[in-house]
Amino acid sequence: MAKSVMQAQAANKALLSKEGKYLTFALGHEQYGLEIRKVREIIEYMEITGVPQTPSYVKGVINLRGQVIPVVDLRAKFGMESADVTEQTCVIVVEISQGARAFNTGIVVDRVEEVLDIAGKDIEAAPQFGSSVDTSFILGMGKIGESVKILLDIDKVLCTDDIARVSVPEEGNPGLVSTES
Repeated sequence: MAKSVMQAQAANKALLSKEGKYLTFALGHEQYGLEIRKVREIIEYMEITGVPQTPSYVKGVINLRGQVIPVVDLRAKFGMESADVTEQTCVIVVEISQGARAFNTGIVVDRVEEVLDIAGKDIEAAPQFGSSVDTSFILGMGKIGESVKILLDIDKVLCTDDIARVSVPEEGNPGLVSTES
């Protein structure tokens, strides 16, 4: 009994630690959120240069003020149908961390919604769908009024060697930023 109470308290503390500001965006009818501290900027959709031999969800790279940044189609990464680019389609530039390295990556989304301050009490753990469905990339489920926002751990969503390989800087390209001291 005491052990289950302690586990519940630990789980509650973990969810409270996730409270904070989230940039929300849409892919189709689904609503998602990213921790605002991971967002570097939001830019309008621009021409993307394809890179050979990358997974289908890696759209390519963009040149953002002299920095070459890989761009991931989040719809393709999540196995969703593709959608036409509209005036609302944009690229969210996020900083992702892999080990001791941090680098910028763009994610294509249908539209950006708003920045929400979500209290810890309004965040629930990701539902469990059994062992066949991986939900480790979901920080939690944000309850906003009657709606639910899927809060993403963007490091885990984009945690692949494919993206890191596209991000490795050429001489003079600051695409990869070392966080080692």
